[in-house]
Amino acid sequence: MHSSLLIAGTDTETGKTVLTCSLAAYWQTYRPQESLGILKPIQTGIGDCELYQKLFDLKQTPEEITPLHFQTPVAPPVAAEREGRLVDLALAWQAFTSLQQRCQLVLVESLGGLGSPITHELTVADLARDWRLPVVLVVPVKLGAIAQAVANVALARQSNVHLKGIVLNCVSPRSDEEIADWAPVDLIQSLTNVPILGRLPHMANPTDLFKLAQVASDLEIERLLPKY
Repeated sequence: MHSSLLIAGTDTETGKTVLTCSLAAYWQTYRPQESLGILKPIQTGIGDCELYQKLFDLKQTPEEITPLHFQTPVAPPVAAEREGRLVDLALAWQAFTSLQQRCQLVLVESLGGLGSPITHELTVADLARDWRLPVVLVVPVKLGAIAQAVANVALARQSNVHLKGIVLNCVSPRSDEEIADWAPVDLIQSLTNVPILGRLPHMANPTDLFKLAQVASDLEIERLLPKY
């Protein structure tokens, strides 16, 4: 059985990489016999390819992790224009389908939010729909988190994206009061009608595999990863 999951955010710097690493660490800790693939279809600027190769036992080349890479740290269509290139999604699709055939689980980390542009015509939400990827939405705990969650869930529904749930993430250290005030679980769930599957704490060392796996186990992991 082969499964895939797109880790999307409400924006940049939401903690998509931390959640991706947490799920990967959990998988390789508790299901070491089942193969894992990680894909970042498009990266602009400095990427996470080296981090994924360092932390995990991935039988992938750098190009199989990040098939499309632009040096300019802006939206892909803008970066492509500046560098005189095209956003060739066929390369990303080929990498994805190859991983799907080889791996029991493929974690796909998106860039930016669901509304972030991939080309002049397509957003991350469109890619999730076209690739038939179930999505988990990472919402950072900060002032404005409620509105960001509501807007991204609305876009997911408009784009016919299968949204599995929301994971809150403390990008910076937050007090219990700040968490309760800025990202109230009951309010976000009632406004979006999407379950919140847990919260990632602020991690001083986001490369600690034991801690990453432990953090993932505190989420509603059965809603995120396939059962066997």
